[in-house]
Amino acid sequence: MGLDRIIHEPARLRIMMILSGIESADFNFLLSTLELTRGNLSRHIEKLELTRYVKISKTFKGKMPSTSYKITSKGAKALEKYWNKLDSIRKAGDFK
Repeated sequence: MGLDRIIHEPARLRIMMILSGIESADFNFLLSTLELTRGNLSRHIEKLELTRYVKISKTFKGKMPSTSYKITSKGAKALEKYWNKLDSIRKAGDFK
C-alpha cells in the first residue's frame, strides 16, 4: 500500500503537522503560518475535512465569526501511519 495521497500533498502535510502539535488553530494563524492564499487554504482544509482528518468549528468572538481547526483522532492515526510508511520506504532504499 502506498502513501496516503491526501496527506502527501505538501500543503496538506504542513497543515497536518501544525495541527498535530497544537490543540487547535484558527484560519488566520494557518493562513499566515503557511503563506497560502485564502482560497488555497480553504480548499486544502476542505479535503482534510472530507476525509475526517480535520474537524472545523465555527463560533463567534463577539460579533466576529471565528473558524478553528483541529486534527481528529483519525487524522492523527493517518499522519502516524504516513510517517511510518515514509520511514519504511526510506529504510528499504537504505539511503546513507
